[in-house]
Amino acid sequence: MSLTAGIVGLPNVGKSTLFNAITQAGAVSANYPFATIDPNVGIVEVPDQRLFNLSELVQPQKTIPTAFEFTDIAGIVEGASKGEGLGNQFLSHIRQVDAITHVVRCFADDDITHVSGRVDPISDIETINLELILADLETVMKRYPKVEKLMKQKDKDAQYEFEVLEKLKDAFEAEQPARAIEFTKEQMKYVKSLHLLTIKPILYVANVGEDELLEADENEKVQQVKEYAANEGAGVIVVCAKVESEIAELEGEEKAEFLDELGIEEAGLDQLIKASYDMLGLATFFTAGEQEVRAWTFKNGMTAPQAAGVIHSDFERGFIRAETVSYDDLMEAGSMAKAKEQGNVRLEGKEYIVKDGDVIHFRFNV
Repeated sequence: MSLTAGIVGLPNVGKSTLFNAITQAGAVSANYPFATIDPNVGIVEVPDQRLFNLSELVQPQKTIPTAFEFTDIAGIVEGASKGEGLGNQFLSHIRQVDAITHVVRCFADDDITHVSGRVDPISDIETINLELILADLETVMKRYPKVEKLMKQKDKDAQYEFEVLEKLKDAFEAEQPARAIEFTKEQMKYVKSLHLLTIKPILYVANVGEDELLEADENEKVQQVKEYAANEGAGVIVVCAKVESEIAELEGEEKAEFLDELGIEEAGLDQLIKASYDMLGLATFFTAGEQEVRAWTFKNGMTAPQAAGVIHSDFERGFIRAETVSYDDLMEAGSMAKAKEQGNVRLEGKEYIVKDGDVIHFRFNV
């Protein structure tokens, strides 16, 4: 599935350093605004120990992880909604992503200039959120004349849409994002048609200094970000982009030893990838055979035929049954044959809702 999280932030907050660490794609990172002008896209593997445990069990020829996409979007500045600092271009790039990963600077460093001259994470967050809200308000106001005209023609749908526009306008004028508003299922159809920036789910990334990583809970600025995020139901990940760039260069035992030396159980990037994956309501199912063991990304709530379509459209079109066993049951049994003996392998039909960790063999005919 091609879903992407856009990495945003004010200039010089560590956004591109973090992106480089995530993807090792070499995006430009420099101590001045607009070091990134065109969005950089990087594909990353989703860390999942279950895949490698399955591979040890099955001993396939290949093991293939699932992937997730990050887009590094150039730093937004105050006035972006009015075109300041390449604002229109940046806002259009945000419009194309499915979720927002907002990097916030929580470290002090005299050698790295802050665009506003001081390190204030809440001010930084509000600067960007306000620019996105103002851009959405403009979208709503552009829609008003057409809807009002349709209302005068006694168009019933226009009346429903007008109520949604009013609801959004009131929220935006109160500097509230669209994701903070409760909508009915019917109203969401109109909201989605507007392609709003502030309806996208958001995850805050508090970027701390090297010497603050292990004591992030004592960092006043990190606590401010967590409180702000909690008020809008968003998540927070604490990372040190500089340390993550060093970790990203290591593999296997070297990486494990380095994390151990730092006193870290899991790399911040792994946490970020997983959190971004969860934020979009994504989950993983597996296929396992002699040729390959593979992880696949699907949307929570997908039926078995829809999940089959993630592999190939023919699988969905000709779907017959899904031979399914949970990861836990398969690992406990020790083999697919044993899992079948224990009655843990099921034949599921078209109505089955696929669960995270399902190991599936699709039966189809086209």
